[in-house]
Amino acid sequence: MKYSILLCALLLMSCVNQKEGSALEQTADIPDKSMTLWTGKTELFVEFPALVVNNSSRFAAHFTVLDRHQPIREGSVTVSLIKGDKGIRNTVQSPSSPGIFSPTLQPKEAGNYRLVFDITTPSYNDTLIIHDIIVYATKEDAIKALGDTNATGGISFLKEQAWKIDFQTAPIVSAEIYNVIHTSGVWLASPGSVKSLAAKSNGIVNFAIPNLTEGALVKQGQLLLNLNSKGLSSNNLSTEIAKAKADFDQVKLEYNRKKLLLESKIIAKSDFEKVAHNFAIAKSNYETLSAGVSGGAKQIRAPFDGFIKSINVVQGDYVNQGKALVSIGTHQSRLLKSQISPSHGLSLDNAEGMWYQSKEGQWKNVKESQGSILSIGKDVGLEHPLISVFAKVNAEVIMPEGSLTQVQITMGDSRQSAIVPVNALLEDYGNYSVIVQLSGESFERRPVKLGKRNGVHVEILEGLKVGEVVVTKGAYQVKMASMSSATPAHGHEH
Repeated sequence: MKYSILLCALLLMSCVNQKEGSALEQTADIPDKSMTLWTGKTELFVEFPALVVNNSSRFAAHFTVLDRHQPIREGSVTVSLIKGDKGIRNTVQSPSSPGIFSPTLQPKEAGNYRLVFDITTPSYNDTLIIHDIIVYATKEDAIKALGDTNATGGISFLKEQAWKIDFQTAPIVSAEIYNVIHTSGVWLASPGSVKSLAAKSNGIVNFAIPNLTEGALVKQGQLLLNLNSKGLSSNNLSTEIAKAKADFDQVKLEYNRKKLLLESKIIAKSDFEKVAHNFAIAKSNYETLSAGVSGGAKQIRAPFDGFIKSINVVQGDYVNQGKALVSIGTHQSRLLKSQISPSHGLSLDNAEGMWYQSKEGQWKNVKESQGSILSIGKDVGLEHPLISVFAKVNAEVIMPEGSLTQVQITMGDSRQSAIVPVNALLEDYGNYSVIVQLSGESFERRPVKLGKRNGVHVEILEGLKVGEVVVTKGAYQVKMASMSSATPAHGHEH
């Protein structure tokens, strides 16, 4: 019995292997096709044997989420082959490996079709359509039409390689380019970005944060220090609060009594107004003294998120009311001061915008933070031959006050031109090039002639066309792949 079962299993495996072998033989001599297309969310790079009537073609469909250029790891893909209003389709419920889906189609009729890929993921859906897909009547027709497709050009850089590194691509677009004034700027504190905290009562300084130093980050409402007057024979906060409370209670009784008399028309309104005035003063005095008091000490708290800009007292100091204790600054708003030659003719009417470099060396636009150019100087002299340009930046600026940054001021009328992100550029001794993506896994290093730079983008005068795709992150790794003599092993399943 055992031998019979074993024999049946061997026969079944043999039949399966024969079927798989037959399918492989069917597509073994058929030329391969590969195509790449993009939507706003997805890149599809697909490889498959040319479609032939009654032959099964297995697709290696590589799906990349363009945001951060990562493979799709979850979801389903439906591939449809459609002519007119008729067609066939096949759905796979999960990738065969991260980013790669392997549906299969077996067309029944020759002709011109469109190939539709519908991708469904937990986070989004997308549809990608390839037009003019030919289904050939015979394998010989496919070979005659397509010839030898094994020859490849350009730099080979596999999707599996790109998915493992910090990699990103971007299309060349047409955008407005402005004239640029290149200069530098200095960071200044903007009005309202620094607040000095003064003593609200007399007392002895007691820091609530051990080792509080300049530059330390603080949160809104965080307790910074206490002013304690316990043990003092004069200017004792607890005594002053108790006195203010007693005065307030006494005036409050008088106020309530006179209010009843006024309502009964027993006293004149002028008599009541004098009591009401005294009541308001006593109430304000008591509330001011008692506000922010805990354990007999006046608390000093941070008014907003920021950092300690300066400390004007030390632990144990006795301070009088009104004494400046600490000042708090914020990174969320700054003034950027630049100086330029008056020969540029810059004015608020023709100033288009301003770009600056952050601590990380990245270009940022003042407008992106709802900031703006505030003023442009008009007068110059022998001692001050340059005019000043002030801009407000409503964004986090980590660089300390007084530090310098590179600045670009855009001005004048714009012109439409092809642009590319600055970080796509490769430089060799003053010569620039970019890595162009020819297809999903084929790239080319191409020299370019640059025009004007507007912050994070640079104008391309020669070498690229609108619609082409360039590598903006990982270009160096692709460049190094072009210098390697080894051919990378392909990990795709066909």
